[in-house]
Amino acid sequence: MGTSRFDPVCAPQPWNAGRKVGAKRPLKPRQVWSIRFLLDQGRRIRDRALFDLAIDSKLRGCDIVTIKIGDLISAGTVRSRAIIVQQKTGRPVQFELMEDARASLGRWLACRGGGASDYLFPSRVNEASHLSTRQYARLVEEWVTGIGLRREEYGTHSLRRTKAALIYRATGNLRAVQILLGHSKIENTVRYLGVDVEDALALAESTEI
Repeated sequence: MGTSRFDPVCAPQPWNAGRKVGAKRPLKPRQVWSIRFLLDQGRRIRDRALFDLAIDSKLRGCDIVTIKIGDLISAGTVRSRAIIVQQKTGRPVQFELMEDARASLGRWLACRGGGASDYLFPSRVNEASHLSTRQYARLVEEWVTGIGLRREEYGTHSLRRTKAALIYRATGNLRAVQILLGHSKIENTVRYLGVDVEDALALAESTEI
């Protein structure tokens, strides 16, 4: 017996059936340190540098993997601040590299070598190219599951959101977080952080000019 396209059995499954959708959770400070410990124990110098850069830069994965050595190095030293033009928006965003990130990047560059025009994290397949965003996502999944977190709840955007979320909780300054994330509109920052709209308005109204 045939079936009709109107029969329930033939109804198309939604693309997100069985998947957890929505914003990925930011990492908590103890989770950041747990991942660092995991990577250090495994002597994964590249991954430690990649992780620290992702946390401090707050960049999207597509921007992290295309960073070149010359973007972060000046006179043979890792800069304390850098500016990257975002692929998605075309807008420059500035970030600070803390001591831990500068140290791990320095160790990686001592192993990696290369010149200013070379990609910081080269592809395993073709050293002239960069690490793919897909491979970056796989690495992040490996890191978070390695410390017991659920892969459904964490991803590359977790790293982008981590420091932004900490800064917002500490200061309540949405405008500062907007600048650090490179968002064109503060409404995007509100949605990205999962800030309640009423809380955001209350903060805005309580800020004197």
